Amino acid sequence: MPQSRRRPRPPCCPKWEVRATPGCAALCRTSKAGQAVWVRRKIAQAPLAGDIIPGTGGARKRRFAAPRKGRRGGYRVITYYAAGDVPVFMLALVNKGQRADISQGERNALKGELAELEADYRLGAQAKVKQLRGGRND
Repeated sequence: MPQSRRRPRPPCCPKWEVRATPGCAALCRTSKAGQAVWVRRKIAQAPLAGDIIPGTGGARKRRFAAPRKGRRGGYRVITYYAAGDVPVFMLALVNKGQRADISQGERNALKGELAELEADYRLGAQAKVKQLRGGRND
């Protein structure tokens, strides 16, 4: 009896939008082709995955394996997910061989930047809605 030829199922669509900050976008462009896209897709599927970095106000650190290197030689990605009305922000994509842990000073600076990033996004979204409504505040 012949076996049925099923087409492979497409990967599930990401639920959340992932936006790279300008600094991270530059790092993504220099990463290997396809790797940054794959990492973004994984982040979109599970924005709350990863370890919370203490003292940052909610930033998370996730580890991804690099091809043929495993997790130890892979990438470390720092993300921030505030709420459902705000996209997941990809803050940094770091080759684990290039950088050690985040210092306390960097954590403190990151805490202030994350609150500002979230507020700026919401203000921009409100302005866009107002513009689309023709200046009305319905």
